[in-house]
Amino acid sequence: MTKTFDGNMDMTRRAFLAGAAAFAAAPAFARKPDEIRSVLLHWGLNMWGESLPPDIKGPLAHGRICNDKVNFSDKAWNLLVDDMVAKKMNMVIIDLGEFPVYPSHPELALPGSRSPDWVRGEVRRLKSLGLEPIPKLNFSTGHDSWLGEYSRMVTTRKYYQVCRDVIKDAAEMFDHPRLLHIGYDEEKVNFQHGFQCVRVDELWWHDFLFFVKTVEDAGMRPWMWSDYGWDHADFVAKCPRSVLQSNWYYDSMLKGFDLGMIEPGHRAHKILTLCKTLDKAGFDQVPCGSNWKSKTYKANGPAVNNSIADLVKFCRENISAEHLKGFMMAPWADCTDASNKTNLEGIDLFAKALA
Repeated sequence: MTKTFDGNMDMTRRAFLAGAAAFAAAPAFARKPDEIRSVLLHWGLNMWGESLPPDIKGPLAHGRICNDKVNFSDKAWNLLVDDMVAKKMNMVIIDLGEFPVYPSHPELALPGSRSPDWVRGEVRRLKSLGLEPIPKLNFSTGHDSWLGEYSRMVTTRKYYQVCRDVIKDAAEMFDHPRLLHIGYDEEKVNFQHGFQCVRVDELWWHDFLFFVKTVEDAGMRPWMWSDYGWDHADFVAKCPRSVLQSNWYYDSMLKGFDLGMIEPGHRAHKILTLCKTLDKAGFDQVPCGSNWKSKTYKANGPAVNNSIADLVKFCRENISAEHLKGFMMAPWADCTDASNKTNLEGIDLFAKALA
């Protein structure tokens, strides 16, 4: 029992009710004013296949054939932007790919690619609506088909120059943002089965550190997917602390978020453990969830993948407030009228998870 100011051993009924009301009204989590509430959307789509010479025929990696034109709906995009604003998002990460005409390399453009002026205008509009636009250029050799023939020149002088050029272009078109996402996910042999260009071991590190330096030299902070750390024990020691980390977990294997119930060595255990390891090592993090549904989930899961709510809860409980910079939702759907349902669903689930 608690002693009150007048020496009574029991709290008065009034004090008890007041304390209970205050406790009930207090939020379970006090959101930081600068917490990142970001959604990943796609202007470009040539990141899930291979760009091969036109005289090579036949199925490509994973059966994905690169688009020969930009596939994008202004109507769908504007609807998503309005919904993000209404749901109190404050950042949109934009996968650029083949969408813009890069001033330094216009040869990367496809029919329908938008001019630098269009991009600059849209960046200004997003800012005016309270959304911070962040460019994303995926340089993983498993997701770089947007680079065209340069994606087959990995580690050459020409490759480094082209990548350096488009990073500078992105910085300029986005009015020199504070962050640039370099992708770098799923660049492992088991993820890239059937791909022609795979970068591993010291070459992976050489090029990764090149991108980190290039982004920083252009005045931005590099941001990356963290999955290389799932299977490489040296990742935490070798990766510069300046790189913002997005460890992603969609609960697609139906293992949940209780580490005590997941066997060590399982992919889910590696992912969730890495969140804690990165925090202890001093990395800033923006964990990423999704309403994307794997084949396993579609076969065994409920109608909607709402794992983002559990991800937010797990990270708030296991990552320090100092290093938990916010969260990302990645619906992994095109910005077209046909697939807008998935994007809108993801934004709605994300907003509810953050509330």
